[in-house]
Amino acid sequence: MPLITLVRHGQASFGTADYDRLSDLGHEQSTLAGQVLAGRGLRTPVLARGTLSRQRDTLRRIAAAMALPDDPVIDDGWDEYDHIALAADHAEDHGDALPADPRGFQQVLDRALARWIAADAPDGWGAFAGGARRALHDLAAGLDGRDAVVATSGGVIAAIVTDLLHGGPDTVVALNRIVVNAGFTTVLVGRQGVTLLSFNDHAHLTGDHAGLRTYR
Repeated sequence: MPLITLVRHGQASFGTADYDRLSDLGHEQSTLAGQVLAGRGLRTPVLARGTLSRQRDTLRRIAAAMALPDDPVIDDGWDEYDHIALAADHAEDHGDALPADPRGFQQVLDRALARWIAADAPDGWGAFAGGARRALHDLAAGLDGRDAVVATSGGVIAAIVTDLLHGGPDTVVALNRIVVNAGFTTVLVGRQGVTLLSFNDHAHLTGDHAGLRTYR
């Protein structure tokens, strides 16, 4: 049965004018992720990603480390929502400045995300989560016994895992908060559909590599 490994992109450039760019650490994390995946014996893996630069560059590093051609399936269902705009709008609505530090930003984002989900707008969270779910099932349908590696983002992973666990808004916020850069979430594609095997595996970012573990 095929395995799909969802990899959160490497660390992006939080606090700069262009967030959608891997940091030096993000490049290092992505290469390490590829080295670990290369040792997992994946079966002629299909590579896939969204359209964002940080996802593209993460997958390039993974493909190089796995000695695979960088010829992915590209699907915007793997793209992240605009979390910076979402958090900024929430802060502005409350008369606050958007915190520049990662911890303060995450606290605002948690509240903004919960509000966005609750608003249930036609083009809001439901549409975003539905796009992630479609991307997953479209990929699964075409694997034909092969495994897959997907470079995507934390919000997409939180949406998919919440759906597979039949969770609610609180589940989304809790999962979104802790997805590790270059961490692995693995699902199994079987006769009964898609099943979650592991969430946020980051054993490769512990021990001698603990300094590479980031959340933003």
